[in-house]
Amino acid sequence: MVARKLQPHGDFPTFRAHAGMTRAQRAGIVVQWVALASLVGVLCGVASAVFLRLLDGATQFRAAHEVMVYTLPLAGLLIGLVYERIGTSMKGGSSLIIDTIHNDLAQLPVRMAPLVLVGTVLTHLFGGSAGREGTAVQMGASLADEIAHRFGASRDLRRALLAAGIAGGFGSVFGTPIAGVVFALEVVGLRRIDYRALLPALGAALIGDRVTRALGVVHTAYPVPPTMALSPALIGKLLLIGAAMALAAATFVASTHALKGQFERRIPRLPMRMFVGGMVVVFLWKLVGSSDYLGLGVPTIVRAFSDPKLLVYAFAAKLLFTTVTLAAGYLGGEVTPLFFVGATLGSVLAHALGLPLALGAAVGLGAVFGAAAKAPLALSIMVVELLGAALLPHVAVVTGVAHLLSGRRGLYRHRAH
Repeated sequence: MVARKLQPHGDFPTFRAHAGMTRAQRAGIVVQWVALASLVGVLCGVASAVFLRLLDGATQFRAAHEVMVYTLPLAGLLIGLVYERIGTSMKGGSSLIIDTIHNDLAQLPVRMAPLVLVGTVLTHLFGGSAGREGTAVQMGASLADEIAHRFGASRDLRRALLAAGIAGGFGSVFGTPIAGVVFALEVVGLRRIDYRALLPALGAALIGDRVTRALGVVHTAYPVPPTMALSPALIGKLLLIGAAMALAAATFVASTHALKGQFERRIPRLPMRMFVGGMVVVFLWKLVGSSDYLGLGVPTIVRAFSDPKLLVYAFAAKLLFTTVTLAAGYLGGEVTPLFFVGATLGSVLAHALGLPLALGAAVGLGAVFGAAAKAPLALSIMVVELLGAALLPHVAVVTGVAHLLSGRRGLYRHRAH
């Protein structure tokens, strides 16, 4: 069935369409928006809880049976065949969601949610280097769009609910609801914050986070770094770290887009691209002689806060593993792998600059993804939610510099119609 395209004004009125409405009418609209956003939040919370539990199980199973990594190419071949047959309408992932929001495209397929969930879990089960946010955002947005169409939402309400789906997915999968809200607003606004979606996004993110936690999900606890007062010397060191994060972000964005383009030109069929990409990941795995760069890499992120013997090139290895995995077409996101890149690079630079390792890892944690996704506010807030408000000025300096110096090109591409 081909989904209908929503009309500019459907069953739910908007403030722009009816500027002369009474306070009671405005209150009714707010209640409608909040009710639907709450439903989106519940669905996002449940989806994230199921996803995180399956992901944890897959990661533990792979760690106990590393021989499975050898079969990553075959897993990629099978995933690619499935997506080639029933997933072509979802090509583009998170960029498709942004296009849908801005260009009022047809309904996102509701099957996006289960397909991307299963595909991401299989990617991690067999050793691909990927994250979680892309999956959570796509699940949340597809579920939100299903609600929008079922309730005959107006174009403005649909846009707000899609933002709520992004916020609910992102906030619940990481346990950072406020960062989820700001991320959704930054992504929806394309470098300009769109506050019309604030209330639905906030409701979905807060409810999604509470539902995920209520279902027993426990998020990673990162070490809290020591508090250091800002001084000219410290600011100078933070600026250097920010510049390094910008270089890492720009390298990741450019290499991922370039390698994906090469894969698509040279190997037209997705199953074969994933098969070849899987072989490259297996080769890299054997070359470096370590499983630290497979999957999410959370244990190494935690180590970056305290281990002075962390390999200097760890950030580059993770960047390479992730670039190959995602460019080949494997499912997942970029946040946690780029947390790895930022935290390990920050730790190494902190050691060289005479700063506490935990401080370097903390300020680097969100800077690379913040710069790559062009969402510096969201990632600064995310680090604060994870590690505490005392880090806000330090994180803001590093993430802001990384964003400014990384260039205009980002992970998500938007096609203007």
